[in-house]
Amino acid sequence: MDPRCTAQYVLRCDLCETPVPPMYCDICLIHLCKACVGEHLSEFAKEHKIVPFKKRGSSTKCPNHSSKICELYCEQCDIPICVQCTSSTQHQGHTFVCIVNILEKQRSVLQKDLQELEKFIYPKYQEIALSIPVQKGTLNTSSQTIASDISKRGEEMHRQIDVIIKNLKSDLDEMDSKYLAALNKQEEKIKDMLSDITQTIADLKKILNSDDVGLVSAYKSRNAEFRRLPPKLKVTLPSFSPKKIDKQQISAHFGSLSELSIKTKEQNYTMDSSSTEHSTPERSLIDVPQIITEIKTDYKYAGTVSCLSDYDIWIRGNSNILKLYNLQRGLLKSIQTKSGHCADDIAVTGNGDLVYTDERNRTVNIVKNKEIEKVITLQGWKPLGVCSTSCGDILVATV
Repeated sequence: MDPRCTAQYVLRCDLCETPVPPMYCDICLIHLCKACVGEHLSEFAKEHKIVPFKKRGSSTKCPNHSSKICELYCEQCDIPICVQCTSSTQHQGHTFVCIVNILEKQRSVLQKDLQELEKFIYPKYQEIALSIPVQKGTLNTSSQTIASDISKRGEEMHRQIDVIIKNLKSDLDEMDSKYLAALNKQEEKIKDMLSDITQTIADLKKILNSDDVGLVSAYKSRNAEFRRLPPKLKVTLPSFSPKKIDKQQISAHFGSLSELSIKTKEQNYTMDSSSTEHSTPERSLIDVPQIITEIKTDYKYAGTVSCLSDYDIWIRGNSNILKLYNLQRGLLKSIQTKSGHCADDIAVTGNGDLVYTDERNRTVNIVKNKEIEKVITLQGWKPLGVCSTSCGDILVATV
């Protein structure tokens, strides 16, 4: 078992075994007591960096010269370097500052970032997280109310349908009664006629079998009367003609739900200037301007540039194409203006959205992820210049 992994292990000087050494060489990665520091530094063949044990690991080895530590910082390349790097062609003409100063400034930035995260950003996220269960509860209550309204509407329509069915059946019963009464009346009349005809037949047979002259001479024929048969009832029975069920029409009469709208709204918080000055370390201005990077574009001439970050910039030229370039990787993306016209000016908002103006169409266009997210039409005004504030507001110069 590795003794360093046990509870009984005591840290010792790597040169003399003195327990609990207070010093450490960040280059050689060894523990040192105070008495052995001078002996270790006497090895002139190697670079050394002696630091208190608690600050071990604070030195950075140069990636180009493994035996050196980074004591300087190149402002143009934005990287730590060793003294030997300053004579290389890569850093020729660049400005160097002590890395300790950069570290102190960066620690100040880190401290301000930590303070902002703990005091402002994290509580904001907590507030948003706590609001979600409330929104879920509101959703549940709202849905239950709507579901109840839908059920009530269904019951109401069912009642109306039941009334319609009842009325139709009542009308059918009334029609049946009228037809039945007409049939009964005709039946009675025919029965009477049949009785008369039966009696007449019997009388005729009696007369024919009799030699009574008076009886024969008194006979009056009723055949003409009997030839007029009773009128035949011409009846058209009722029928039910159901209309074709139109689901859309039923839905229109029943009711409908409004569309669910879910949109995202960008939100930021603002603090006073004393709390927000933590973006990047301050850098001193150089006396003589220097060209760090040259970007080749396809434009005949470039009109306006706007920085998305320290390395990414949007460029507007003499065409309807807007281009995003990276200082090291070149062209990243291209987008065409919505109208096909050349943009008059461009700017980048605090959220990273691209904004450009179109004088001929009198519009200000906001681009997000290569897509035109919003078009603002300025009635009666021609937009020219455009810029964005730190709060995300867009300022437009018009004529």
